[in-house]
Amino acid sequence: MFDYFTAGESHGPAVLAIIKDVPSGLSIRSEMINKELIRRQQGYGRGGRMEIEEDRVQIKSGVRHGLTLGSPITLIIKNKDWQNWQEIMSIEPDKKKVQSQQKNMTIPRPGHADLPGVLKYNFKDIRNVLERSSARETAARTAVGAVCKQFLKQFGYDIKSHVVQIGDVKTANYSDLDNDMDSYFKRVENSQLRCGDQKKGKKMRELIDRWRTNGDSVGGVIEILVFGVTVGLGSHVHWDEKLDAKLSRALMSIQAIKGIEFGAGFKMASLPGSKVHDKIYYQKEKTGGRFYRKTNRAGGFEGGITNGQPLIMRIVMKPIPTLKNPLHSVDLDNKKECFASKERADVCAVPAASIVGEGVVASILAKAFTDKFGGDSMKEITNNYEGYQRYIQNY
Repeated sequence: MFDYFTAGESHGPAVLAIIKDVPSGLSIRSEMINKELIRRQQGYGRGGRMEIEEDRVQIKSGVRHGLTLGSPITLIIKNKDWQNWQEIMSIEPDKKKVQSQQKNMTIPRPGHADLPGVLKYNFKDIRNVLERSSARETAARTAVGAVCKQFLKQFGYDIKSHVVQIGDVKTANYSDLDNDMDSYFKRVENSQLRCGDQKKGKKMRELIDRWRTNGDSVGGVIEILVFGVTVGLGSHVHWDEKLDAKLSRALMSIQAIKGIEFGAGFKMASLPGSKVHDKIYYQKEKTGGRFYRKTNRAGGFEGGITNGQPLIMRIVMKPIPTLKNPLHSVDLDNKKECFASKERADVCAVPAASIVGEGVVASILAKAFTDKFGGDSMKEITNNYEGYQRYIQNY
């Protein structure tokens, strides 16, 4: 369940997603999906495109009277900017010769899919590549993630994210925070940088402004957390069933993401094993007992399986490759040296990418959850889940 695919170009009529299988009886509302789309559009450093678009979803199939039917769900998000690109991006043959009047984009941007894309697909116009490789596609994945979040919420899952680094300005990771988490993440949601530390957030903003003035772009690090996770999602049996590996693949597929770590991550390389692995304890309770740990350097995974602790993931986003002061490149037509093409783009999309990351994580966890507790309806899945919880408690 929860397999999906997306379609659509950045300046085409719409971006869309189809979720293949969703259990029947799940409550879905357009406004719930729209809330996530609005979160994605926000963030300090966004470009002019976000001033044009007003992302709102249309649910075209798979839901009746607010409840899923068990059939494919179609989600469509119209591109308002399409009205300015109808001739250039026309689906029908170019009878007016508009495309011939428009000069092909032939100068690839370093760091973008431009050059490998045109070489792979035998194009002469880079626009055929950039329209699909654009991060506009993540609006569709955010909509899918919103549906998956609603499913996981029924079982106590809570997915959060915050920005822990912009440029060289760093703030504390979740594991180092002593704050009340509810108040901390309220500050995150009210921050244009999605940073819960107001002082560091101010420095991040200043860095973005400074690099923007220099015609540059800005990257950063995002931390994604999942609370209320069930023990036993994923598997150690097959390499392709390890859940942390599946999450890695999905998160790395987000445009401009170049690295990922779980828990203590790369810090583990400098520590002895006795300082890395989380000691196991057992606490008796009236109705059974539970295993627990006082630390979470593993980030919620052991052997590719969730161990019941919060999931802790960090991803690094490179700076946007479209620059106001473009880098050295080569014209595809005449092979002459020149400077890269310019397209309207964000200066910093790290806060927005954190929302996309939440959605991508939700989609993988929803699939893993239904793999474990499979059923065709919410009632059947809930019964399976509750039986497993009793088993775990009485182990």
